[in-house]
Amino acid sequence: MFTDSRSFRMVHAKSWTLKKHFVGYPTNSDFELKTVELPPLKDGEVLLEALYLTVDPYMRVVESKNSAFPTGTIVLAPSGWTTHSISNGEKLEKVLAEWPDTLPLSLALGTVGMPGLTAYFGLLDICGVKGGETVLVSAAAGAVGSIVGQIAKLKGCKVVGTAGSDEKVAWLKKHGFDVALNYKTVKSLEEALKVAAPEGYDCYFDNVGGEFSNVAITQMKKFGRIAICGAISVYNRTSPLPPGPSPEIIILKELHLQGFIVYRWQGEVRQKALRDLLKWVSEGKIQYHEHVTEGFENMPAAFIGLLKGENLGKAIVKA
Repeated sequence: MFTDSRSFRMVHAKSWTLKKHFVGYPTNSDFELKTVELPPLKDGEVLLEALYLTVDPYMRVVESKNSAFPTGTIVLAPSGWTTHSISNGEKLEKVLAEWPDTLPLSLALGTVGMPGLTAYFGLLDICGVKGGETVLVSAAAGAVGSIVGQIAKLKGCKVVGTAGSDEKVAWLKKHGFDVALNYKTVKSLEEALKVAAPEGYDCYFDNVGGEFSNVAITQMKKFGRIAICGAISVYNRTSPLPPGPSPEIIILKELHLQGFIVYRWQGEVRQKALRDLLKWVSEGKIQYHEHVTEGFENMPAAFIGLLKGENLGKAIVKA
């Protein structure tokens, strides 16, 4: 919706809310779509309209009484699953000023956004990869994993990625992964990882947790580093969690395991990372794929599909 701010007074915002906490995988009945009328803006406030949505909604300012965000400004905003919202300007982040017209703005939610930053800092700061090392990436065709592998290749590493479909494996091979495995169809994950890197792995970027990671950790080299980013394999379990990795292996191999959340990196270091990611994408050194769902009404379906691994690359909803 594009509106002249001088005539804009009231707007009806559609919002998805969680009707009940789900057990196991969520279903459409767990969510409820509501419509509310927003009040007129007060001084210092801006009216936001969602263009693309993910965990962090991506929005355009359509009316403003805040000089820092003129009408038409593109921002990132943590407003939830809603078509419109009012903000006092706090926690709004403008897209990089040097963003080229040749790249879709939706990448600010993916490769040049939070997932890209997660890959960047997890691989370069937490794992501290160096040229010539061997990197293992789980969920390698997802929003984070696909970027991890490509940055590792830029840094001169050998990269092994795992994914859950032949289509995803083909994408990984096409975009530079040295080895790509479908973990659902290999006869033995342990044997497949050994064949892919007989001498073991210097770095494991863990997006999945669970049984997969227990196997992967046994393949680490001495002094290996493990960046624990996510645990999607256990998020929707209704049965008891699987046992963790062997303490003996961690001790004998003197492994370094570290969980992390990307929001620890702020200020100039974060801006530099975003500029690096934008440069690599603009130069074609990092390829991206977006799994786009059309229509705000399909937010729950997109979320459910994400949890079931239906997406290749970043899952977004175009409002």
